[in-house]
Amino acid sequence: MDNAGSNQDKQRKNLIGAYPKIAKQTKLLNTLVIFAVIYTLYLAKSLLIPLFFSAFIALLLSPLVAVARKVFVPRTISAGALIALLVAPFTLLTLELAEPAERWMHSLPKIAAEITDEIEEISNSIDAYTSPPVTEPVKKESSIFDWFGDDSEPETPVSKADTANSVKDKIKQSSIDMGLNVFSSAPFLLAQILGCIVLIFFLLVFGPNLFHVFIRDFPVVTDKRRALVLVDQIQRELSSYIVTISIINTCLGLATACAFHYLKIEDALLWGALVALMNFVPYLGGIASCFVLLVVGLVQFGLASHAFIPAGIFLTLNIIESQLITPAVLGRSMQLNPLIIIIWIAITGWLWGVVGVLLAVPILMCVKIILENLGVFNHWIRLIESK
Repeated sequence: MDNAGSNQDKQRKNLIGAYPKIAKQTKLLNTLVIFAVIYTLYLAKSLLIPLFFSAFIALLLSPLVAVARKVFVPRTISAGALIALLVAPFTLLTLELAEPAERWMHSLPKIAAEITDEIEEISNSIDAYTSPPVTEPVKKESSIFDWFGDDSEPETPVSKADTANSVKDKIKQSSIDMGLNVFSSAPFLLAQILGCIVLIFFLLVFGPNLFHVFIRDFPVVTDKRRALVLVDQIQRELSSYIVTISIINTCLGLATACAFHYLKIEDALLWGALVALMNFVPYLGGIASCFVLLVVGLVQFGLASHAFIPAGIFLTLNIIESQLITPAVLGRSMQLNPLIIIIWIAITGWLWGVVGVLLAVPILMCVKIILENLGVFNHWIRLIESK
């Protein structure tokens, strides 16, 4: 008995001694799994981006398909009609804005050169007042000892004009490269859009039956009622958020376009659509829109006080929207920590590019809802919601 007791004590001590080592191995394994998931998300972005985008759109439209099904409208007809109603306005808007957008893309090198010239003129005028007068070098009289001196010619200094021309050429080249990249990626973008439309249609028609079979028959879903409640809550809250933000951004774009049209700013509808689209990215979208509209003002009005009018108008409307309208409409339940949003946007933008930036907030909301329903990682939920 004494030997058996001593053996048990030794085994208990060995387990206690091995616990820190096991804990370190578990942490290392979890870290490796996180890095493997991040690498997979980055590597498979061309596959995952259409899937996530199509799933979000199908999740928003599926309640309407279900309502149509209750009044004996087949899913195929209701899904096709909803997709047509969704695609038609964007197609008409794209056709309307294609000509001014193409004109601005072609004029980017010229705009960059004009801005560079104006900045150079300002720099030269400032240098004329601040730089000391240039004295002529004293010519050294030649002598017989100069024959044994250094015969190398003095280095010709690089003039400011040459430096400015070099900078101007670089700006022109970067503008041309950006335009070429946009045009070269257009076919792939169109193919992805068509693929998303087809995938949304099939998700609306066949997705609900597949989901119910998965919930009912697959053993991996242990709490079937909780799974249904979770999907329903994600659908309701995400639909409410996206529809509300879409209406707010559309009103912001229309208000911006109307103000620009009243002030005779060129291509007002284009800039209204641009700020409405970019405002789907919280905080960063508004900053980027201000920079774009500042360039627009410089192009149309030159280096004058009127150049700040487009950016100033949008900044005023954006402050009213972001500080008064959006918090009042969405309420505190939909609000997230701004710093967490910016960090999350940076991560998703690095992983998935522009589409990742647009999907950042909906994905973060889904993660928050899932954690709340599962009752895990409450400290992370408090961190996401902190103000």
